[in-house]
Amino acid sequence: MQKLLVAVDGSERQKGVIDAAVALARKTGAKLKLFRSVGLQREVPVSALGLTPENVAALLEGQTRSELSALEWTLPEEVRGGVRVALGSPWSSIVEAAREEEADLIVIGSHGYSGLDRVIGTTAAKVVNHADRSVLVVREHAGKAVRP
Repeated sequence: MQKLLVAVDGSERQKGVIDAAVALARKTGAKLKLFRSVGLQREVPVSALGLTPENVAALLEGQTRSELSALEWTLPEEVRGGVRVALGSPWSSIVEAAREEEADLIVIGSHGYSGLDRVIGTTAAKVVNHADRSVLVVREHAGKAVRP
């Protein structure tokens, strides 16, 4: 196993997903590619007011890339494998990124954290159903993520 695509969402719960991915990467020697999708569920910052839709998308993508880069620096150096941001729906963006990055495994949290996820079904379930590679779904129990 060489590359894990780790799908994060910016919530406090993502720590469990990252911890599980780091533990697996240390055991296998894999690198982690942190991934986040930018879409409609994200709040538009005040700085975006008055911008064209294309410029709003670029602003959100840039802010998300900065957040992921900062998060990557908190990881052990031996597992760092870069960051990737994509515009679009979370589940399809994750599946596409995993394919393009040639990830050996997708690591994702078990539950979506937005109201939209509860209405249309979880992002994790859609990734599992549509991905052409294995998916590790990290569950959270009593405030602690289950380790692989």
